[in-house]
Amino acid sequence: MKRPTIADVARAAGVSKGAVSYALNGRPGVSEATRQRIVAAADTLGFRADSAARALAGAPSRVVGLTLQRPARTLGVEPFFMELVSGLEAELSLHSYALLLQMVPDHAHEITLHRRWWRDRSVDGVLVCDLHEDDPRIPALRELGLPAVLVGPPVEGGTPASIWSDDGVSLREAVEYLAALGHRRIARIGGLPDLAHTAVRTRTFTELALRLGLESARTIPADYTGADGARATRELLGTPDRPTALVYDNDIMAIAGLAAAQEMGLSVPGDVSIVAWDDSPVCRLVHPPLTALTRDIAAYGTHAARLLLAAIDGRPAAALHTETAHLTPRGSTAPPRDPAVGT
Repeated sequence: MKRPTIADVARAAGVSKGAVSYALNGRPGVSEATRQRIVAAADTLGFRADSAARALAGAPSRVVGLTLQRPARTLGVEPFFMELVSGLEAELSLHSYALLLQMVPDHAHEITLHRRWWRDRSVDGVLVCDLHEDDPRIPALRELGLPAVLVGPPVEGGTPASIWSDDGVSLREAVEYLAALGHRRIARIGGLPDLAHTAVRTRTFTELALRLGLESARTIPADYTGADGARATRELLGTPDRPTALVYDNDIMAIAGLAAAQEMGLSVPGDVSIVAWDDSPVCRLVHPPLTALTRDIAAYGTHAARLLLAAIDGRPAAALHTETAHLTPRGSTAPPRDPAVGT
C-alpha cells in the first residue's frame, strides 16, 4: 500500500499543501472548520506527519518523557510503577500524547537525556521520579526551561511543580496502629536512604519512636527488591530481642519478608506483625493477606499527567497534594503474644 503524502491529504480536503501543514502542526493560518476537515482527511487516509519535519516546523511532539534510575528488569515486579504508568497513559491518551519511557543509570545520564530530548524536540515535557535531597536535576530543568512535573515532595521555589502525598501522615497512622495493638519493638525496612520521600519516612519514624516511648525502633535500608527485603528481615528477626512488628517501604519487600519469616519458623501475625507500603493485588493473595498502606496509584499517575499537560500548555502549575495513603488492616497484624513486654 502506498504511504499517503501531504499532497494526498490536500486533495482529499480540497486545500493547499500549505494549509495542511498549518493545520496538522497546530499553527495559525486556517479556520477551525478547515482544520477539522484536514484532520479528518488525514485520519481517513492514515497520514502521519514525519516527526523530524514536525520538529523543524516547531510543532509539539505530543510526547511526554519519563526516566527511571533502576534496572529495567525491576519494572516487571514493581507494582507501583506499573500502576503509575497505567494512570499516566489513561490521561495522556485522551489528549493524543504518547509516553516515552527510558531507564538511566544515574542523574548525570538523566540530565544529558533531558537536554537531548529538549534540543531535538523529542518530548514536550518530562516527569521526574525518585527525588533526592539537593537533587541536581532540579536546577538543570530550570536552566533548560523544559516543562516538568516532579513526582515527589515539593522543592524550594515551587518549580518545577510537584505532585505528592504526605508520607509522614501515613507512617504515623501505621506505627500508632501497631503501638495501639501493644507492640513496643517495631522495626522498619526502608527504601534507598538518599531518596527524599525515604528521608521523610525515616525522620517521622524516629520522632514517633521517641513520642510513643517504644522499646526499640530500628530502620534498615534496602533497595526495594524482594531479595533485599528478605535479607533485612532475616537480619532483624535473627536477633534475641527481635521486633514484634515490621513496616516495609514497599509491597515487594513485605511479601518477601513474610516468606522469610515463615521460613525461619515464625508465624505471622503470631510472632511478628507485618505492614506493607503501597497496597497491591498481591498483598491480598498471600497468606495471611498483608495489612497495607493503601492509595489509588493509578489516579496519582492521572493527576501527574494533567499537571504536566497544564505546564506544557503554559498554564500555571502549582504543587498538588493528593490522597494520603491510609491503613487497611488485614490478617498480617495482631497484638503481640504478651502485650506487657512485647514478646
